[in-house]
Amino acid sequence: MLGVGYPFAVYFMQGSISSHGFILVALSLLALRAFTARSDLARIWRMPLLVTAAILIATTFLNADIAEKTYPALMSLAAALTFGCTLFYPPSLIERFARLRRRDLPPAGVSYCRKVTIIWTGWLVINAAISIGLALWGSLALWTLWTGLLSYLAMGLLFASEYAFRHLMPGYRLSR
Repeated sequence: MLGVGYPFAVYFMQGSISSHGFILVALSLLALRAFTARSDLARIWRMPLLVTAAILIATTFLNADIAEKTYPALMSLAAALTFGCTLFYPPSLIERFARLRRRDLPPAGVSYCRKVTIIWTGWLVINAAISIGLALWGSLALWTLWTGLLSYLAMGLLFASEYAFRHLMPGYRLSR
């Protein structure tokens, strides 16, 4: 939840805190996520988060003012990497979530979960591209609006749409 507030902190505290200060906050958030994961499912995020931290540090050396705004995009890319890797090393991430509720997932359910994982991977890459574009060429206000609100609304719409589709369409219901 702290990461959700990061864009607003950058917006409202710009000028009060240096770019390096925001980068330290972002790195602290990444470390907190990476090293407090306890479940097997949560641990698969560790390596993408460490890669994200390395990219953030490297970006800082290139341009600290831009680097402070890359945290949301890098988090989206870390999630995309996590989702995407499970497509090559099954079970897919969505299947892993589904199996928490239903161990005996039928083959059609496995296929459906794979497709949903592909959709989420695509969304996360698109979100990262928009976030990076706004960090480079957009205003701080527009970047904050996208990374702090609109991207989460879009993500919620995607989740709600998939949930409705899964529960309303015959043959796609994964729960009993």
